[in-house]
Amino acid sequence: MWFTSRRKRDAAEPSGEAPSSSSPRSSQPHGYSFRISSSSDPYTQPQSSPCNRALASAITAAVTSSSSGRDLGNGCGSGCAGGGFLSWIFSARAARADEGKPAGGNWDAHGLPVTRTPVPLARLDGRKRYKVSELNFLDRRARDSASAAEKNPLFDEMSTLRPGGVYTRKQLLGELQTMNSSGMFQQVSLQGKPQPDGTLALTVTYAETVWPGAPKRLKCVNVGLMAPPGAGPDEDMTEREKMDYFRREDRDYVQRIRNAKPCILPESVRQEVLGIVKKQGKLTAGVLGRIRDHVEKWYHDEGFVFAQVQNFGGLDTDEVVCEVVEGDITKVEYQFQDNLNNIVEGNTHIAVIDRELPQQLQPGYIYNVGAAKQALKHINALGLFSNIEVSHRPDEAKEGGLVVEIKLKEQKPKSAEVTTEWSIVPAHQGRPTLASIQPGGTISFEHRNISGFNRSLVGSVTSSNLLNPNDDLSFKLEYVHPYLDGVEDRSKNRTFKASRFNARKLSPVFVAGPNMDEAPPIWVDRVGFKATITESFTRQSKFIYGLVVEEITTRDQDYNICTHGSRVLPSGALSMDGPPTTFSGTGVDQMAFLQANITRDNTEFVNGATVGDRFIFQLDQGLGIGSKNPFFNRHQLSVTKFINLNKQDKGAGKPPPAVLAVHGRYAGCVGDLPSYDAFAIGGPHSVRGYGMGELGASRNLLEIATELRVPITVKNRQTQVYAFAEHGTDLGSSKDVKGNPTEFFRRAGNGSSYGLGVKLGTVRAEYAVDHNAGTGAFFLRFGERF
Repeated sequence: MWFTSRRKRDAAEPSGEAPSSSSPRSSQPHGYSFRISSSSDPYTQPQSSPCNRALASAITAAVTSSSSGRDLGNGCGSGCAGGGFLSWIFSARAARADEGKPAGGNWDAHGLPVTRTPVPLARLDGRKRYKVSELNFLDRRARDSASAAEKNPLFDEMSTLRPGGVYTRKQLLGELQTMNSSGMFQQVSLQGKPQPDGTLALTVTYAETVWPGAPKRLKCVNVGLMAPPGAGPDEDMTEREKMDYFRREDRDYVQRIRNAKPCILPESVRQEVLGIVKKQGKLTAGVLGRIRDHVEKWYHDEGFVFAQVQNFGGLDTDEVVCEVVEGDITKVEYQFQDNLNNIVEGNTHIAVIDRELPQQLQPGYIYNVGAAKQALKHINALGLFSNIEVSHRPDEAKEGGLVVEIKLKEQKPKSAEVTTEWSIVPAHQGRPTLASIQPGGTISFEHRNISGFNRSLVGSVTSSNLLNPNDDLSFKLEYVHPYLDGVEDRSKNRTFKASRFNARKLSPVFVAGPNMDEAPPIWVDRVGFKATITESFTRQSKFIYGLVVEEITTRDQDYNICTHGSRVLPSGALSMDGPPTTFSGTGVDQMAFLQANITRDNTEFVNGATVGDRFIFQLDQGLGIGSKNPFFNRHQLSVTKFINLNKQDKGAGKPPPAVLAVHGRYAGCVGDLPSYDAFAIGGPHSVRGYGMGELGASRNLLEIATELRVPITVKNRQTQVYAFAEHGTDLGSSKDVKGNPTEFFRRAGNGSSYGLGVKLGTVRAEYAVDHNAGTGAFFLRFGERF
């Protein structure tokens, strides 16, 4: 005999969905959706296998499949418990669905004398439809009667009988036959007691099957991709032929279990299962139900949402066999769609998408909802698709297999955009006014997914005066070539980038200290070429190395070449004998250097808070090529650790943890050092509470910082308040910078700050105290400090 588990699940399968975005630019977040779903009719094939039906049942979160089993007539007692395989039918709903059921409001009075004596089903009229007003269960051994709503877990899952339901005699006999042939009971009977209102009160009297002894071991096997057992003997077989059939089935079952692959259930859970049996002291159908629930709960909690216990075997031996359909992935299919959901031929090569799938979502592995979400995130990170959908269905071509379907809508490969802006500056009495009526802005274009291999060409031109861009023009043109070693080679993930750039920034080296008038600004223009190779170790850790060739020009606020820094004298005149702005002293430098950057990032989000550690090391090595043959070694090391103070675990609905951030940064330069490349101290990403470079410009620096972040809830939304303290020092190296800009602009060379802040979305509002001056100020910052 064998035992099959089929039942309605306690909870619907998990699903998730993320918003869609119609933006055509890859730099914007792209919409995607995540759906745990199945085909609308998983039973379109009438001959679908039990394994496939089990998977379809799990996918639709309502098990309605039917399972073959041996017809043992009036049930099986202890004498039938030989080394066979027990079939336990929890729900015969699907098997009897074709018989139909009368509507609940259309029923007939029983027409029987109202007595205290129950009436056997044989006395009921086959033409009538009887309404069941009560449903009670009586355990022959316990002599404990309980109402249907209180204590009948076995019957809840197996029988379709419900108080208030309407049934024919044929249906009631069918229910009784299902109970008798399930192997759950040694004895079971069904009788009705006529009620004065014309309804019946049904009583199910049963004796639960008990298998002798208690098993000492639990063997769990995955039978998802194995051929199902036989459908039972034919009705026209003789008794001898049936016995021969059962012997063959027993031998086949032993071989089947021997060839089955082990399931992924950990040993700790198996010991918990054995503890359930040991606590009961015997093995019954009810105990097997609790074992099944315990095993399936572990699978579903771990994200294996389609795993389902199908059978139990070896119930009269020391080792119980638990057969599980775990949800093996047999195939991954991709489908490209247009905006009207029509199937089209995609431009993207499948290998580009396939390499983004985690290993757990590849054929041969068990479907895991966490892996599906991870695949969705990785594919979306490509920036090639406006919508992504992950779904799944039973594989009708392979017994018990699961097909993962990925539906994609590609973005347009070419895009262009023009943005305009006007700068607002404070005027008389601090009133805001336009800096100029002439608009500034950016013209950008992008050609993505060239040849279907995710290669891209991106360009942008920016000016503060679009009407006369020659006054102030910066540009960048970048070509990105991923999969440098071939898209099929997954052992390496290297990306080549080449860019031509022209950038202009205000130098923080030539700024006045707090005790002097504001110094005229110095702008640093960089025009050049950069080629790098990025080697990714993980999603967050990478190694970048390449060559930079550039020309650097320093200019004053009138866009004239400036050779020296200047300051305002007490007389109001400008002192032009400040530090040289370039290494050559002419205001224009050319140089070439090698650059390398290695990042080891183990941070993660725990309920919205960053936890973990991050190490960044950057090295610039001059080649002695360019103006006055500059040769140098410039290096920086940044270490940041985010400590989970209250050890908060991840989980939906759980609050973020309190976090202590500890940060340190060291930078130094050996060899030639142009002033514009000196390390500036002070600013929102150096020492808060000071302006950019307000503390000094040095050859070496050391920064330390700590920040305590505490989560709070504001109007049902999580945010955080924080307190921080920071310190930065030039380590006495400011004098080693040519012209000593720190001393010339009367800066301290070191300083500390502390303060409080609150995070409002991406904005940080904070109050910081300048420890050198003992004064504080409010600041609004965007993004994270570390």
